[in-house]
Amino acid sequence: MERVLDIYELERPLGVIISTGGQIPNNLAMKLQKAGVRILGTSPISIDNAEDRHKFSRLCDSLGIDQPEWKELRSEETAKTFAKEIGYPVLIRPSYVLSGAAMNVAFNARELKRYLNKATAISEDAPVVISKFITNAREIEIDAVANKGKLIVWIVNEHIENAGIHSGDATMVVPPQRTYLETIRRIKEITRKIASALKITGPFNIQFIAKHNEIKVIECNLRASRSFPFVSKVSGINLIDLAIRSIMDKPLPQDNRSVLELDYVGVKAPQFSFSRLRGADPILSVEMVSTGEVACLGKDLEDAFLKSIISTGFKLPHKNVLVSVSGDENRYDLLESIRKLKDKGFNLFATKHTSEFLSEQGIRNQLIYKAREAKEPNIITYLRRGRIDLIICIPDEFDKKLLEDEYLIRRNAIDFSVPLLTNLQLTKLFVEALAKKRMDKLEIRHWTEYVR
Repeated sequence: MERVLDIYELERPLGVIISTGGQIPNNLAMKLQKAGVRILGTSPISIDNAEDRHKFSRLCDSLGIDQPEWKELRSEETAKTFAKEIGYPVLIRPSYVLSGAAMNVAFNARELKRYLNKATAISEDAPVVISKFITNAREIEIDAVANKGKLIVWIVNEHIENAGIHSGDATMVVPPQRTYLETIRRIKEITRKIASALKITGPFNIQFIAKHNEIKVIECNLRASRSFPFVSKVSGINLIDLAIRSIMDKPLPQDNRSVLELDYVGVKAPQFSFSRLRGADPILSVEMVSTGEVACLGKDLEDAFLKSIISTGFKLPHKNVLVSVSGDENRYDLLESIRKLKDKGFNLFATKHTSEFLSEQGIRNQLIYKAREAKEPNIITYLRRGRIDLIICIPDEFDKKLLEDEYLIRRNAIDFSVPLLTNLQLTKLFVEALAKKRMDKLEIRHWTEYVR
């Protein structure tokens, strides 16, 4: 804050743009305005109305926009009462935080207490909102630019992983491949309403949750999101150029291209550095842990997806795959994908309960013992000898009581540099892509050959 004011005093600029620097400038919006700094673009009042979970939820209610049930709570007892009313799991969301910090999904009163303390500690001056967490739902985002509340351009991208994975860690797809056109139409209409109500001028991002074609708003960020460069590259529409033109009240070019009708697909894959974090559990949640990302274009979803994950350093398996899936629901959901791996000629190794399940389904596999079982064939022995090409280790979704054995499987995969998949939806897409594509047939073309 002080350094910004120093520069402002020295340079005496026309004003300050705060919508292209991530979360930190948004946190300074109200303070800068009170200090007499002229903010260009969307008003700090509107930014505060979007960043404050309570104010934004009230706005959505007034506009008739659906959102998960929520309440602003500060005491542990009232939080427990509300969580019991709406039913666990619940999502604890502090306001004005970076990368989902202190955001957590609580499955019981004990977890609620722990996460509530963490949220209030990291955001003492801002309210904490508790909302119903919707399981087995998909997350969809819209990146857009508005001018004086009027929507100028919008691009929808969908997440491969179900909701509950931070957008920075999610695998994103543009244009959407699994989203109904009616859902996209309703998302656009909601976006128009919010842009108008907040009188947005410049860039913004809205995150939605979709289940059974029902749309609910999660949050709105009145700034350029981390997916702005991705959707701009895929679409060929420079969103930041349009955003700055809007902020500076310059003429806006007419661009009526529909991103939904592209004859290619873009996929953004996250990149992680778990190997540099000793002991860290390489599993994803609502708090961001990725350290980079790579995007690729392809003629279809599978083509773009395989190229993007290969570009992050993910090595494709050649022969042996280890499978450890917790919970019968997950096992049944992944059954056909595992069958496809077997049909492709991969040798399957599986931990006890997964092995028994696969055998019952007629899928031949070899039982392999977990690290602490001290029996052979053992996972650690096979990893040391380089006999495993890929590990699929799927826990019960959002289960905080993860078994030590499962953690050891995932951690050893990282320590021995073995490719690891821990998300069910991502695993299904990976196997589908592996079944459909030959590596020597992946399309290698320049960006300008796709985006004309």
